[in-house]
Amino acid sequence: MKLICIGRNYAQHISELKNEKPSEPVVFLKPDTSILLNQQPFFIPDFSNEVHHEVEVLVKINRVGKYIDSKFAHKYYEQIGLGIDFTARDLQQELKAKGLPWEKSKAFDGSSVIGKWVPKSNYNNVNNISFSLLKNNQIVQSSTTEEMLWGIDEIIAYISQYFTLKIGDIIFTGTPSGVGKVQPDDSLIGYIGEEEFFSIKVK
Repeated sequence: MKLICIGRNYAQHISELKNEKPSEPVVFLKPDTSILLNQQPFFIPDFSNEVHHEVEVLVKINRVGKYIDSKFAHKYYEQIGLGIDFTARDLQQELKAKGLPWEKSKAFDGSSVIGKWVPKSNYNNVNNISFSLLKNNQIVQSSTTEEMLWGIDEIIAYISQYFTLKIGDIIFTGTPSGVGKVQPDDSLIGYIGEEEFFSIKVK
């Protein structure tokens, strides 16, 4: 099982980090050791002074696929979830400035929150799912999948050109604007619509 993440998939998030808008999806991987265990708090790593929350809609792959046409991509997932891609922003900026890979800032242990899963049939249109993140009971990120530069089916088709998708693989589809630093004792709660998908504490 692998975690496949899409970066720079929301225009306003690209602007807030002063990044260049990509001409195709930005893809990076995270190992399964990055998954935060259920009911566990997120511990800020001692190698970063600026870890940011990035809430994202997730999809779980349910069949093996390679070179998938976007018109058939909907057959490759049945579940929708919500999670966080924690990012050591200070370390990421340092690595980017040197032209080095991002993995140390993105793929460290406990950096991937995966909330509960629900059937995608719960939603009339996966390209118009509203989701949000509350930090200490204040909304800090809020958007809809309609704001994605590349929709879920396009992402699956694109990824499958490079990586064989296998049962259980999870795709993080990108984060909207509003990312920010987490502090010890913060409470983070993720919602799709009015339904809670995860709740974690920061230590």
